[in-house]
Amino acid sequence: MKNFKFQFVTQIFVICFFLFAIEINEAKAQSPSFKTYFNPVIPGDHPDCTLTKVGNDFYTTGSSFNVTPVIYHSTDLVHWEAIAQPVSASWSNFGDTPGGGCWGGHIVFYNGKWWDFFSRANTMYFVKADDPKGPWSTPTLVNKPASLPYGLGYDNSIFIDDNNKWYLVVKNGQPNGGIVELGSTGQPTGVVYDLKWLNPSPSYPYSWAEGPVMWKYGGYYYYSFARDLAGGQKVMRSKTLTAEQTAWEMLGDFFNESDPLKYTSLFTSPNHASPAVMLDDSTSWVIHPLYAKGEWKGQGRQGLLNQVRYNANGRPVADYPVNKSFTAPKLPSNGISWMVPKSDDFSASKLHPEWSSLGYTAAGKSSLTERPGWLRLSPKTASKGNTVIKYDGEHNYSLITRVDFKPKSKDDQAGFRLLRGDETKFVKLVSTLNAEGKKAVVFSFENVIHEAENTIGDTLWLKMVRVNHSITGYFSANGTDWIQVGQAFDISVIDSYSDFSSFTGTLQGLYVQGTVNAFFDLYIYRDAYTPILAECPANQFGTARGSVSQGVAPLVQINNNDWALYAGIEFGNDDYPMKSLTFEATASSAVSSATIEVWLDSLETGTKIADCAISATGGLSTYKTFTAEIPEINGNHDVYLWFKGAGTANLMQLKSFRFTGRNLTTGVFESRIKTGEFEVYPNPVQNFVNIRFPSVINDNCIVELADISGSFVIQTNHFVQADKTTFTLPENLPDGLYFMSFTSEKSKQRWTAKVVKQ
Repeated sequence: MKNFKFQFVTQIFVICFFLFAIEINEAKAQSPSFKTYFNPVIPGDHPDCTLTKVGNDFYTTGSSFNVTPVIYHSTDLVHWEAIAQPVSASWSNFGDTPGGGCWGGHIVFYNGKWWDFFSRANTMYFVKADDPKGPWSTPTLVNKPASLPYGLGYDNSIFIDDNNKWYLVVKNGQPNGGIVELGSTGQPTGVVYDLKWLNPSPSYPYSWAEGPVMWKYGGYYYYSFARDLAGGQKVMRSKTLTAEQTAWEMLGDFFNESDPLKYTSLFTSPNHASPAVMLDDSTSWVIHPLYAKGEWKGQGRQGLLNQVRYNANGRPVADYPVNKSFTAPKLPSNGISWMVPKSDDFSASKLHPEWSSLGYTAAGKSSLTERPGWLRLSPKTASKGNTVIKYDGEHNYSLITRVDFKPKSKDDQAGFRLLRGDETKFVKLVSTLNAEGKKAVVFSFENVIHEAENTIGDTLWLKMVRVNHSITGYFSANGTDWIQVGQAFDISVIDSYSDFSSFTGTLQGLYVQGTVNAFFDLYIYRDAYTPILAECPANQFGTARGSVSQGVAPLVQINNNDWALYAGIEFGNDDYPMKSLTFEATASSAVSSATIEVWLDSLETGTKIADCAISATGGLSTYKTFTAEIPEINGNHDVYLWFKGAGTANLMQLKSFRFTGRNLTTGVFESRIKTGEFEVYPNPVQNFVNIRFPSVINDNCIVELADISGSFVIQTNHFVQADKTTFTLPENLPDGLYFMSFTSEKSKQRWTAKVVKQ
């Protein structure tokens, strides 16, 4: 707009241009990918969350327990970014036990300052800042007013009235709750509204009546609270702010408990909702935390968004979090990507606020300036490790790091750690020494330890891949050729776990223990060149997860204009110098033709990088790999797959997709890491290739060689023998990229890799 040259200016022209700009922005904000959303909008543990609207911005935080708390920011309530940590892990009162740390948390803007109120060890504190991104002050104790017959408790919230008076909405134990007026300093004025009648002993009609929040609408004060962790949210209202029971009208359930789909929802029994926040279009919304059912409960209470609707009598009813796409608020995202862990090249001067410390951590235990471009982690003590973590909220990802570490004993370890919320069960992939004092890479879970000799040296790459409940570990000399360490672990015991003492969901991150510092060059959450499960989109429209077979399910019910989002995909950066080459989809189809459009960052308003044609495979149970060339892509992107095709029938089933690429430093093409894949060398090739299979098969195989378009160059038979098989390529084969596959006639097992002829 600033470059627009006016030849003349009139008031009407300015108004029209302004309205036109608004229409452009609204259209951009409401591209197909932003018109709807699928919960959760904040994957991973986000318990006891609150919600605040300040101007056109939204903020949420909540309980973090033994993890440093995080403040999240959004402009559309769907896309969130971590912007600050209001409480430092080096605060002397922080604590260092599962379930410890900070409980509750509510960020508000009051009298020109940002405030965050939270509880530690059942005691209230606040911190202040001039900017929500910080820096934040050290915590200040909130004094208990003499007129309050109980302490200030935990899981409290802030309510700011129309007259600019503000209040701490208090809960402490089952029978105790009240509303405490605050003064300009953040300390209580002495005015207290004791709601001792709400949940009296010994009957406790609302169990714990915890996590209270307040807001105003239509001239009423609304007060909402959770029954307990098992679920249930109630709401009441009053025309006046008072402690008199007769003035408050109990309205019953806050969420739409009569929704017929609630019993089939992945998330059930919602509670601990934030205050309802109203937008300029008069729609109202809440953020609320909720466990997934059963096998994924261990990932904690994830952050869900739901609309609140007031009936003719002014009773608020929030949508139940059923399994469907909801209409999104009509707000601009302003370029904020989907909230999943993001890659980090450690080029900043301080850690991104997505990274939290686990428990009390003294200052100086990490540094980004000691060795620019690297994160230095130091153990807390010789017996206590140091973990910088992120929340583990998805079912499929591929973590990559490059670590420089010089262990002195087997107790010195550095690499990845995934841990259960109670901090009693861990998956570790680390560089260390073995019992004989030799360099080793160790992949461990509970009492099972897989070990591989480290012939690479002090600096090596580590990779940990999650495929639902299966975790596999790898290491590499160059970040391209990966060596698997032992077998995969089934970590269902972590993924399904929860209790009412530690409260924390599954965590993953970088880790060091022992007596030696570790240096980490980068962190990648989701690698573009590792297969990505189609069944695990962060957001979707029209699609569904199919039946599980061998731990994996396809994406099904795919029709024209349906789409799926896969967030936080890393294509390459200065520390991970990869050049992208192709998009590759493993799909089945019963229709003659369909297309997967591949878009970066949003549909229509983002960048389309590929049209991948999908043809009939002989039925939905027969999968083939389809490819399309793509331009060179750098950086971290949300990837949308937009499905196109004629007719009303299901277009395809999609099992997985990936991108292929070349390592710009070594020239090596990245290789697949899936168990059962085989090694091809040399690669690039000239007249022949050697193939080494993961096990001896001694069987006749169907050999297929296809070019980049998917057209077969070779279809023949070849006997595959023990250890190594040599295959001669056709004479005068043009230089280029090819896909080579071997299918065993006995077992029908299929191995696929790409080869480069040059």
